[in-house]
Amino acid sequence: MGLSKKDILDVDSLSVDEIQTILDTADGLKEISSRPIKKVPTLRGKTVILFFHEPSTRTRMSFDIAAKRLSADSISITAGSSSMVKGETLIDTAKNIEAMTPDIIVIRHASSGAPYLLAKMLSSAIINAGDGMHAHPTQALLDMMTVREKKGRLEGLRIAIIGDIAHSRVARSNVAGFTKMGAAVCLAGPPTMLPYGVDSLGAHVTHDMDEAIEGADVIMMLRIQKERQKHFLFPTEREYAKRYGLSPERLKNAGPDVLIMHPGPLNRGVEISPQIADGPYSLILDQVANGVALRMSLLYLLGGGARHADRD
Repeated sequence: MGLSKKDILDVDSLSVDEIQTILDTADGLKEISSRPIKKVPTLRGKTVILFFHEPSTRTRMSFDIAAKRLSADSISITAGSSSMVKGETLIDTAKNIEAMTPDIIVIRHASSGAPYLLAKMLSSAIINAGDGMHAHPTQALLDMMTVREKKGRLEGLRIAIIGDIAHSRVARSNVAGFTKMGAAVCLAGPPTMLPYGVDSLGAHVTHDMDEAIEGADVIMMLRIQKERQKHFLFPTEREYAKRYGLSPERLKNAGPDVLIMHPGPLNRGVEISPQIADGPYSLILDQVANGVALRMSLLYLLGGGARHADRD
């Protein structure tokens, strides 16, 4: 099965079968990164534009590496290096980019909904690399890939997501993805970091971190996103670490084979202790490695590797 979709904008719009196809394809492509020559000609002649309006290390680099390993031409643009600094709008910039006939545009933008707007207006395939506080589908997909790789399944697992839920597009996408695949998700964080209506996401919600991680198969810690907070939402980092930081002592309440995840970047000693971040249960670097394979999968499927003739 391929993908008939033109765009990847969120996890909610993906079916279970489509998620399985993306993950299975990523599993098959992962071994390319272990070859002496890390390149295949699959997307030779295709052009991928990386249009990033927010800072990024892991997502941007992994998309760039993924494109190059499939032999696509990859070009990076930032807001600061584009004509947007001269007053050009996002839409006009995007239309000018499409006039040069790229095949796929990967966009990260601070405004929720920006990728959806471009998807409606452009014929190029659009991949959402994170829009505001709304969605980060490729992060959720690589997280599901990583858990399935280690646990052998997603259905029936207990996933705890801890921290700044209110500002986290990663949390929203992971709740959508893991619950769709049959896992049970629990969200935990300070009352000031749980958004209004969080109960509607389909996860259990608590302010008690120990309740959230008790018996958990996977614990995903989230960074405090100070850049999105207009006001401080907690007294001090020390107080936050005491109440919602993952320490070796607190980890004892989790399942015996618990896995630790974090989308990065880390605030060591705040949301997660260095011993755990670098410990035997940590999958943080596995997530980074799988990010390349997962994004190769999406470029391959949208770029014509195994795509249906019809388009949404």
